[in-house]
Amino acid sequence: MKLEVEVISTETIKPSSPTPQHLGHYQLSFLDQISPPVYNPLVLFYTADDEIINNNNTETVSNFIKQSLSEVFTCFYPLAGRIHKDNNFIECNDEGIPFKKARVKCQLLHLLQNPNPNELNKLLPFDLAEAKELPIGIQFNIFDCGGIGLGICISHKVGDAQSFFTFVKSWAATARGEKHTVRVEFVSATLFPPKNILGFEPSTGITKQNVVTKRFVFTAPKIEEIRSNYTHSESCTPSRVEALSAFIWSRFVAATKPSHKTSDHRFYTITHAVNLRTKMEPPLPDYSFGNLYRTAVTVPCLDNQDEERYNHIIISQMRDSLRKVDKDYVKKLQQGDEHLGFIRDRAEKFARGEIVSFSFTSLCRFPLYEADFGWGKPVWAASASLSFKNLVTFMDSVSGDHGVEAWINLKEEDMAKLEADEKLLSFAS
Repeated sequence: MKLEVEVISTETIKPSSPTPQHLGHYQLSFLDQISPPVYNPLVLFYTADDEIINNNNTETVSNFIKQSLSEVFTCFYPLAGRIHKDNNFIECNDEGIPFKKARVKCQLLHLLQNPNPNELNKLLPFDLAEAKELPIGIQFNIFDCGGIGLGICISHKVGDAQSFFTFVKSWAATARGEKHTVRVEFVSATLFPPKNILGFEPSTGITKQNVVTKRFVFTAPKIEEIRSNYTHSESCTPSRVEALSAFIWSRFVAATKPSHKTSDHRFYTITHAVNLRTKMEPPLPDYSFGNLYRTAVTVPCLDNQDEERYNHIIISQMRDSLRKVDKDYVKKLQQGDEHLGFIRDRAEKFARGEIVSFSFTSLCRFPLYEADFGWGKPVWAASASLSFKNLVTFMDSVSGDHGVEAWINLKEEDMAKLEADEKLLSFAS
């Protein structure tokens, strides 16, 4: 459904106590430098049924949110600063971040019944493709029924998905009045020192034009059916994410690849975002902040004449690529030069249209539905329309029954073809 959203106020939220002078300069890591200058979005929805929201007007609730945000910034102090234009550091000057309050002219229930990912961007404080100096922003959305949509954007230059949820978890715990719960380590620049990345453009692939987002919901029984189709033996049963990645990619190729009559010399790849914290020696805790991720790149087999054999091969290929992101990979990455050459080469080929890259990132098993600010857990956690084509974000469904929402971002003409794919539609709604 179309959303009519009116921003009614904007103010700046600063840390509740000043950042110590010796922490005034936060060095970005090599992995921060090469991360795209975009905002990662999250919208958390809360109904007005909760006693706390019911018994307090929205002004009281928003003040409560702002106060806890100010308090948590004392630990996450880089988020209240400014990203320097040279892409090397954050000036932790406590200038604060924008907190917008907006009115949404509809009932929350109506949105939940018919969500449109391309409309959810109106509930966010920033254009996702324009991450510059502000590390984070918040938009507090009030529905006609009194329900709340908390729109949060964090710059990818600052942190990955794990960092994002570490912040949200700590913010919610602070709001609930819990003490000594905030733990965060800023070690990324020590582990991955910054480099001279001259010649590499982190914004490669970002686009505002002609990209649409659709949300496909796979129920647990349908996912099990897909997994069985990609299972070679009991010892080689794919995970939900592996099976859905292979299935969605295969349907994308079937729907969009030129016919055999047309020569297609493009290079097809599948990429998966991989958390490096568990790959380090020793492993890093989840609360290590920054961009501590990289991507596993798979060059899949395109010969699908024998579908059963093809299904087994693609899972095997993906697993081989994921296994290569190991301790030895991390050691090479810490040196930086070889990886910088690799991503420069990929960026150049992508810009020339030689690579058709299809990317997956999974937020499954992240605590999407644990963000309780004192009035209960969200009734839905949503993404939005992103600024990259051929990108899929997986999120656990709200039902908690191991269903998955796949938020797919494609060029408009490719999406029209994918939406008409009968095999995809037989498994997703």
